Amino acid sequence: MPKNRSQSFTTIPNHIAIIMDGNGRWAKAHMLPRMAGHRAGTENLRQIIKACIEFGVKHLTIYAFSTENWKRQQDEVDGLMDIFADVLEKELPELHAQGVQVRHLGREQELSPILREKLQNAIDATRDNQNLVLSIALNYGGRDEIITAIKNILKEEIPVEKIDEKIVADHLYTAGLPDPDLVIRTSGEMRTSNFLVWQSTYSEWYFTTILWPDFDKEKLREAIIDYGNRSRRFGGRTKKEKEEAYNG
Repeated sequence: MPKNRSQSFTTIPNHIAIIMDGNGRWAKAHMLPRMAGHRAGTENLRQIIKACIEFGVKHLTIYAFSTENWKRQQDEVDGLMDIFADVLEKELPELHAQGVQVRHLGREQELSPILREKLQNAIDATRDNQNLVLSIALNYGGRDEIITAIKNILKEEIPVEKIDEKIVADHLYTAGLPDPDLVIRTSGEMRTSNFLVWQSTYSEWYFTTILWPDFDKEKLREAIIDYGNRSRRFGGRTKKEKEEAYNG
């Protein structure tokens, strides 16, 4: 079997977004502490990043921590923040070597000074990289993002008649990024969980029962192949459907 099977894809999504769910259940299934599941999920992200680069995906957005996740037990929240800071520092050289550009989506205010510093270091060090844009949704919520955009539009006193979709998009955390073509959620949950509310309006969604630490390169390949077999209409008809209607 060839090492690189990207030729089996009919269509490769330009932008994949992932809700990385199931770390806690993975830990429970392996009779490990909950934090071990989060660390396993972090380890798995490394191979998914490499797979995206290999497959030709240009943008990867990951849902690392939502604005609602602060409601979790304090020891788990503290542990997650420690993991984020540790991973950002340890993985930065490899991410840079792979040509990965790091971006942050979300509010910085509630993050610790150490985490903010390491996040900014990663952003600054990888700013010019072009192989893959890795957007980390950390302390992120889709509704909060839209509210923040509205507040900023009001502060700038943009005339009402000039406010359109582009103006709103330009004030979101994702300004300058393409909307996701494919959104993946692992672990069997069927919710969108306040993730990329504005941006995923016409995204294809892929739900799988696989827990995030077990969602490997081949599972990602399956998701991309499934995506390639779909017809994206964006509210209209596909080119093939239009041709069939015309010829009929």
